[in-house]
Amino acid sequence: MIPNLLLAQISPFSIVMMSITLVLLIAVIVLFFVGKRMDKKQAEQQKQIDAARQNVTMLIIDKKKCRFKDAGFPQSVVDQAPKMTRLLKVPVVKAKVGPQIVTLIADDKIFDSIPVKKEVKAVISGMYIVSVKLAHGKQELPPAKKKNVFKRTVEKLQEKAGAKPISKK
Repeated sequence: MIPNLLLAQISPFSIVMMSITLVLLIAVIVLFFVGKRMDKKQAEQQKQIDAARQNVTMLIIDKKKCRFKDAGFPQSVVDQAPKMTRLLKVPVVKAKVGPQIVTLIADDKIFDSIPVKKEVKAVISGMYIVSVKLAHGKQELPPAKKKNVFKRTVEKLQEKAGAKPISKK
C-alpha cells in the first residue's frame, strides 16, 4: 500500500524519464562489457595475423567492394565465415601471385591505397592483405576527400581566430 502512495505522488513524466534513464544506463553497461570482450577477441586475432605474416610480390589485377558471397571465394571459405560477414561488403582484391590468380581480402585502412594494374610488395596473412608497398616507383596517394560545408566553415573560423586546426587522432 505504501509504494502505491509513493508512485501516486510522482508525476507520469518523471516516471517515464526515470524508466528511459534506467534503460539507457543498462544499455551503456551492456555495451561496455561487450566492448571489452570484443577488444580481447581482436587482440587475439591480431596475434594470429602477426604469427602468419608473409611478404609476397603480387600484381594487382582488380579491386572492388562486394558481398562476401559474391567475391568468388571457394565454398569452404564462405561456409567458415560468420553469418554476419557473409552479408557485409568486404574489400576484395584479385591479384596474380606467382603463376596463379587469387582473390584476397584487404584491410579497410589500406584498400584505397592499393594501386590497380601495378606490382606491389604486400604483407599477407592467409588470404588477408595486411599492408602494401609499391614495388617500383613512388606510392601514389589516393585523392583527398572533399570536405563538407561544416568542416570548411569550421576551418575558416579557426583560421580567422588564429586557432590551431582540430586534428583526428
